[in-house]
Amino acid sequence: MLDIQVDPSGTIEGFQRILQHTISQKKVEGVLIFACDANGFTPESVNSILKSIPVPIFGGVFPELIHGLSKLTKGTIVAGLSTRPDVQIVPHLSDPSVDYDEIISQKFPESDQNKTMFVLVDGFSQRISALIDSLFNVFGLDVNYIGGGCGSLSFVQKPCLFTNKGLIADSAVLATVDIASGIGVSHGWYSVSGPFKVTEADRNVILTLDWQPAFSIYRQVVEEAARCKFTDTNFFELAKSYPFGIKRLGGEMIVRDPIMVKENGALVCVGEVPVESYVDILTGDESSLVNAARKALTLSLEAYLGPANHKVFFFIDCISRVLFLGKEFEKEIQAVYQEGIPLIGALTLGEIANSGKDYLEFYNKTAVVGCMEAK
Repeated sequence: MLDIQVDPSGTIEGFQRILQHTISQKKVEGVLIFACDANGFTPESVNSILKSIPVPIFGGVFPELIHGLSKLTKGTIVAGLSTRPDVQIVPHLSDPSVDYDEIISQKFPESDQNKTMFVLVDGFSQRISALIDSLFNVFGLDVNYIGGGCGSLSFVQKPCLFTNKGLIADSAVLATVDIASGIGVSHGWYSVSGPFKVTEADRNVILTLDWQPAFSIYRQVVEEAARCKFTDTNFFELAKSYPFGIKRLGGEMIVRDPIMVKENGALVCVGEVPVESYVDILTGDESSLVNAARKALTLSLEAYLGPANHKVFFFIDCISRVLFLGKEFEKEIQAVYQEGIPLIGALTLGEIANSGKDYLEFYNKTAVVGCMEAK
């Protein structure tokens, strides 16, 4: 990253100012944009600005952002890149008929090794995991991946991805950059009960567990563990502390955040949950989550093979970890921050990463740290 600019006001004028400052730098070949949902950016207010930018741009709107030791609930971060990114859009991220393998192969005909790919998706799209599977099918682990789900805590889907064509929805933006990186992933949640078999599911909706309505089992476990009853209005407040964990062989569970219960007792999650998979109901505490963020930093540094004196940290962390930890979330940022090294990040609706050794995954409630070459 050549140049990192921050506008804490969250205004269109502030966004234009830092964006123009960044692209005026002689060696800037691409631009990354992170914005807070509270800014209220819309296609009507930003599309003319985005379409006027002469270099490739990519980015997203998130519930909150991270800059240094600060958590921003409003504002915009713009980062200039001295290496030109190859930015591609994958549309229709909820359409069950789309073959993402074919689209990605067409958009990236040459798969170069030793690249870093930023993967930003509409967090409310219904086929995010299918896209992630296709990325792995096409690129394997020759590429390091980092990114997450964009969107709003209102849980209303709306345009949330920055492109040179404007602000878009229900899509993915893939940006490959020829820079060295090391990726670390850890979540810190542990099992309360399970496993339960996912007997019926529709993409990101769990219909039944062990052939019973998903919410009936979830409710029984959570109310006993939390010593608190679900009401008509407190589902998310209680559920944020009790995610699902999808079991996988030889690795950490993949966390899935239940965000809504339907009238038929089905549970809507951020990200798909495969039929016939096994899930545990998890919980965590301040110590386990902060230690996980610290572990993610350590893993990213161990995996990084670029120049020691020229690096930047990207911190992609789940907004529900903020909601869970409250004021104590600042300890997570402190666990990742290192004096003298720029740190920027986003608090996301789901996290996307690989560890360099394991499969690429779409996570929930997980801390992801990318140590990247700052050229």
